[in-house]
Amino acid sequence: MRLSIGVMNPVARTLAVGAAIAFAAWGSPAAAVPSTELTISGAVQTPKTMDRDDLLALPALTQTVTFTSGGGSQTHTYTGTSLWGVLGGAVIQTDPAVRNDILRKYVIATGTDGYKAVIAAGEISPSFGNRAYSVAYDEIIGGVSQPLGGDGFARTVLPGDVKGGRYVSNLADLEVGSAHSVVAGTGGGQSTSFSVLGGVSTPGLTFDLEDLQDMTTITQTVSFLSGSTQQTRTYVGVSLWGLLDSVGIVADSSIKNDILRKYVVATGSDGYKAVFSMGELNPGFGNQPDMIAFAEVVGGNEVLLSGDGFARIVVPGDLRGGRYVSNLISLEVYDATAPIPEPGTWGLMAAGLGMLVLVLRRNRSPSRH
Repeated sequence: MRLSIGVMNPVARTLAVGAAIAFAAWGSPAAAVPSTELTISGAVQTPKTMDRDDLLALPALTQTVTFTSGGGSQTHTYTGTSLWGVLGGAVIQTDPAVRNDILRKYVIATGTDGYKAVIAAGEISPSFGNRAYSVAYDEIIGGVSQPLGGDGFARTVLPGDVKGGRYVSNLADLEVGSAHSVVAGTGGGQSTSFSVLGGVSTPGLTFDLEDLQDMTTITQTVSFLSGSTQQTRTYVGVSLWGLLDSVGIVADSSIKNDILRKYVVATGSDGYKAVFSMGELNPGFGNQPDMIAFAEVVGGNEVLLSGDGFARIVVPGDLRGGRYVSNLISLEVYDATAPIPEPGTWGLMAAGLGMLVLVLRRNRSPSRH
């Protein structure tokens, strides 16, 4: 099915309203109070509560970071401990029967005011993204290390983020979640299109090779481990964020940085899945140039992907190719803080998607060839 762009038809408008109801976040932030401890909760084997002394007992990490906030550009030097290390102490629950199940997990960092930001486990796992995110408890000012004061006893620190939106102050909770997904694999094999579902303005749009080639393309050279083999490849494709943004991610304007509560699940034809946080992808925050590749440069020539399907996810900077989802068949957008729709709701949405497909096919633009 071709990508149809233009005035939203009545069916699409109805689905957009339904998506907004199903995927918008609930609740308003409360007044911030200084945090004195944080809980590790959710999908962990050992839920726990940690205070300053508990954080000090872990290996220390000092980082100088620069980011922008409402007050402009800021540079700080923080001392804390690895976010992955904090979570590792509670032991994230994974299913050994599911390949790289850790890549289906995410973490919601919450402050005492209710502010929330999602970080994908794949971003911080030492085997994959290996981002050096931390939980800071001190700041070095004038050469003197001192507690954070108004930022609480601890805050998240994300080196490399352009803005400080995922720097959650007065940190009160780190909740590990398992990604929701309603898309099953198709038994493997070569993919020829993928759909974008969930919390987007027009769920159900399907992209094929021609659609991707019509978009603004980017070329990136990446290196990663596949098994025990180091690979370096040059891919041609489109921005993952750009494609998602083009279909309209549903967000609640009354919630500060609501986009940071979202994540996207990429699924391959064999059912393999990986999660990406919107904060990782958004150019205003993580600005990581993850892409959907449809071709590879081989010997100076651009060659369409074959065994990897017509499209695959490519994640520059990841140490291993675990999040390089091949034979892509779907991208599903969810709000990690919103209730999961009931099965009946999904049935109604699926019926609506069927109507949308018929409308879009009827309005499909003629072939260019």
